[in-house]
Amino acid sequence: MSGIKKTLLFLGLFVIAAVLLAMIYVKTALPNVGDAQVMKVVATPEKIERGRYLANHVTICIDCHSKRDWSKFSGPIVTGTIGMGGELFDQKFGFPGSYYSKNITPSGISGYTDGELYRAITTGVNKDGAAMFPVMPFHNYGKMDPEDIKAIIAYVRTLAPIENKVPESSSDFPMNFIINTIPQKAIPSKRPDPKNTVAYGEYLATASSCIDCHTQFEKGEFVAGAEFAGGREFPFPDGSIVRSANITPHPSGIGDLSKESFIALFKSREDFSKLQSGIKPGEYNSIMPWTMFGGMKNEDLAAIYDYLKTLKPIEKKVEKFTKGG
Repeated sequence: MSGIKKTLLFLGLFVIAAVLLAMIYVKTALPNVGDAQVMKVVATPEKIERGRYLANHVTICIDCHSKRDWSKFSGPIVTGTIGMGGELFDQKFGFPGSYYSKNITPSGISGYTDGELYRAITTGVNKDGAAMFPVMPFHNYGKMDPEDIKAIIAYVRTLAPIENKVPESSSDFPMNFIINTIPQKAIPSKRPDPKNTVAYGEYLATASSCIDCHTQFEKGEFVAGAEFAGGREFPFPDGSIVRSANITPHPSGIGDLSKESFIALFKSREDFSKLQSGIKPGEYNSIMPWTMFGGMKNEDLAAIYDYLKTLKPIEKKVEKFTKGG
């Protein structure tokens, strides 16, 4: 064998060995966000009520961890399913695997300490130290005030227990390796003074993960420079596609929408009993949980509006819906 061939063979073996070692490292040493804190959440009535408000109307934990009735506009929560989990987010929605929302009623989280729940919500690492795919936007929750996260923990522990064994989530290759690199240590902040409406609105918009749904998503990543400009596609089982709206202050977004109209839009959809029912496959629907966000306080919606108006205007006209079939 010539010297060149030997060198190439050596380099090839070296690269293979390096890749294998990297894969072993990612699988065995990551995620590394530290141990769960030793924490005891004192569940005062005020804390539970704050958690109820956040989980139902801001962070909307209850949305993904319950069943939704898609025979009605915006898929309101099905009575008796709050927190039971089991909703599937898989390849047909553009995810690199099959991910199930967990049962967050006391029947599902009784084995978690408060510190383990806090770590899961804010870093994406579960009780057993395994990485969670960011269907749940832990990257945003980790920026919240720890007292707000504790309030959510206090609230979910008061939910009616529902026995519902949820299947384990799984990732396709190569996400089954990449997933371990996603969790990050939380970077908590102090909840701003509501009088500073822009800062407070940014805090609420982060907690509500507005940017996640309202930013175009391609090949498993958000499109840089398109933040809040909408256009992210959400397919329905019948092949229809709904796209998120542009919520930047450009006229093609919310530039011509007054604060009063912005608030009224949410409030008009707060009562699920008044939403359109009998929606058939192929008819326009929205995945936006209007009934949940509609329960947000007027002053909180106003603060989000004030924050959104400070964003860079991006011209992008979004076709909201494409009928399937």
